[in-house]
Amino acid sequence: MSRPPFEVADVIRIAGDSFRQRYCASLTWPRRKVLDAFARCRTAALGGHRDACVNCGHQAISYNTCRNRHCPKCQTAARNQWLRKRQQELLPVGYYHLVFSVPHELVPLMWQNKRQVFSLLFEASAATLLEVSADPKHFGAQTGFLSILHTWGQTLTPHPHIHCVVPGGGLAADHSRWIASRSGFLLPVKVLGRVFRGKFVAGLRRLFARDQLRFFGECMPLHNEKRFAVFLRALYRQDWIVYAKPPFGGHEHVLHYLARYTHRVAISNHRLLSVSTAEVCFRWKDYAHHGRQRILTLASEEFLRRFVQHVLSRGFPRIRYFGFLANRRRARTLPLCRALLHQTPPQESPLLAKPSLRTCPHCYGPMHLVERITAAQFFFDEKKERILLDYS
Repeated sequence: MSRPPFEVADVIRIAGDSFRQRYCASLTWPRRKVLDAFARCRTAALGGHRDACVNCGHQAISYNTCRNRHCPKCQTAARNQWLRKRQQELLPVGYYHLVFSVPHELVPLMWQNKRQVFSLLFEASAATLLEVSADPKHFGAQTGFLSILHTWGQTLTPHPHIHCVVPGGGLAADHSRWIASRSGFLLPVKVLGRVFRGKFVAGLRRLFARDQLRFFGECMPLHNEKRFAVFLRALYRQDWIVYAKPPFGGHEHVLHYLARYTHRVAISNHRLLSVSTAEVCFRWKDYAHHGRQRILTLASEEFLRRFVQHVLSRGFPRIRYFGFLANRRRARTLPLCRALLHQTPPQESPLLAKPSLRTCPHCYGPMHLVERITAAQFFFDEKKERILLDYS
């Protein structure tokens, strides 16, 4: 894929100072850190390294990346490393993709209590899948799956939802056999929606009783116990939608799907069409009209405001595992699943092969690292070059 003509980092370099001044009161340290990291990513400020071709001797200098998990330029290596580990967990069964979302009325409260309510979103959706799949009325098995948190919509507005990738089956209660789901069908989404709604509302009630929720601005009236109860009853009267996407063609397609999905950030650089001091123009998909491509123009400061609100707090995991894939069970239950399914260890996908050495642009030979360069060295070389120019 060709290099995009514009980057989120360009917006930060152009409008970052005015944005920081305007929103200094609400700009938290993690958000400031993300803005600084993006602006320095792949620049001399982070240092770099010099590579040399073993055949023709051509040398090239590359700048280091910021490795921030919100940075659009730093996800490829992290994604491939994560996926190489996940391919050992794939089973020879069909896989399904489910999406759990919440009513729009909950968004302001979630945004004021991100860590608590995002965690509840993980817990309620996972408990729903585990409970319904274990019900003998469905396929009565202990399943295992991964969940991915996304907090944004196509126009960078708040839209928190959980994506779950679930195998079509699970372990029997006594772990004696593998129970497969019906072909082309996993679980009834209406049942999932009702159970998810009950678990999420009950979780909100517990958080309120433990005084773990904070209320500001438009949510301030909810601090009153009676008004909060009325708010919960209104949520309970709505139908909560769990969306089931078409099943994957086979387990070999799951990694190809996850490769472009798990480490996605709020907006990729390839969606940016133009960047200026005043405004940013980008593409977005209108899913309400069959994914039609549209163009949106925002003021630069408004673009940055929308982007930084999707920065997660430090240490908050946005990918989690449940059921027989839970971290404390995986080492024991995954080999058991493979044995019951008569599966040999999966081969490494060509898509996820370890990246080869950088190739020379002249002779296409391999290039090897010959020197690591610090940011101070870059600064010294630039200063020395300026002095030489002054004397010449």
